Formats: sequence, structure tokens, C-alpha cells
Amino acid sequence: MRRKSLRNTVCPISRTLDRVGEWWSMLILRDAFQGFTRFDQFQVSLGIAPNMLARRLNALTEAGFFEKKLYSRRPRRFEYVLTQKGWDFWGVLAMLSEYGNRHFATEGVASRLVDARTRKSLDAAVVDKRSGNVLGPQNVAFATGPGADAITKLRARYLEVRREGLEGKAEWDAYAAAEKAAKRRSSRRR
Repeated sequence: MRRKSLRNTVCPISRTLDRVGEWWSMLILRDAFQGFTRFDQFQVSLGIAPNMLARRLNALTEAGFFEKKLYSRRPRRFEYVLTQKGWDFWGVLAMLSEYGNRHFATEGVASRLVDARTRKSLDAAVVDKRSGNVLGPQNVAFATGPGADAITKLRARYLEVRREGLEGKAEWDAYAAAEKAAKRRSSRRR
């Protein structure tokens, strides 16, 4: 069964998950952040089947996370070097690490984020670059941007009404009807 593609949705989380949501991809990126660049390094570290590793590296390269660089002509071998897009994903994995340590490290923390110079433990957080404020659901909301479609705007309107403490039945009904109509149109095209 082929999975549904989220590549063309307007949601930035969906689009990102379409490219890196498969767990091998995130583990490959983790290893790349730690310095691995070669196929055999990823394979030994992850214990992943060669065909699966090749597919994931190709997908991450096509999505712009890696650039392939030839390091051996005979036999032909490539290094997978993080691009700026790849490096930009570091914060996502840092927060996943923090989350995993906080909620799933029942036997104790196996690895943690530390200051590279002092080796002191860090407590990672999502912070606004301009203000320095720690961001969380209590002080941040998602807002529509210029690329938002009509359904996204209806969803945002419903969520805005809910944040104001109102039921938002009319807003929900409008959003739900638009989603259902879009799904019907999409299924007819197939």
C-alpha cells in the first residue's frame, strides 16, 4: 500500500514530514549532524538494510538535505554532506532528543545535549531569535500566511474563536464542510 503524499499541502509541518517523517530519515540526519558522511558509516551505525539506506539517502538528497560528493573514483563512492537546508533541521532533532529524554528514557538518559566547549548539560528550548522569549503553546499561536488557502483560513478562524473561549460551532461547521468538499473533489480526480 502506497502512503499518501503530503508534499503539496499548504501546512509546513505536513510538507516537512513528507520529506523526513520516516524514522530512518531522521536517524540518518542525526548521524550526519554527528559527523557521519559515508554510506558504510550510516549502515554500521543504524544497522539498516543497504537498499533501504540507499532509498532514504537518495530521498534526502533529492529533497535538498544532502549534497553528494564523490570521494573515490574506483570504486565510485560518495559522501553525503549536509546542505544549509539539512543543517536547518538540526533544531528539530535537538528538540526531539530533549522530548525523548524527558518522556521515554525510563532506563536513564543515554545521550544528551551538552555545550561543545564546556561539556555542561543543556536544557534546549524553542526560543524566538528576536526577543529571546521561550516559545510554547501558552504564548504562541499559528497564524495564516500569504500562501494560505481558503480551507486553512477557515481552520485558523475556528481555532481563533476557540482561543477566545467561544464554542465556534458555525466556524467549525464551515471548516468541516470545506474539508469534506475538498476531499470529495480530490477523490473524483483519481
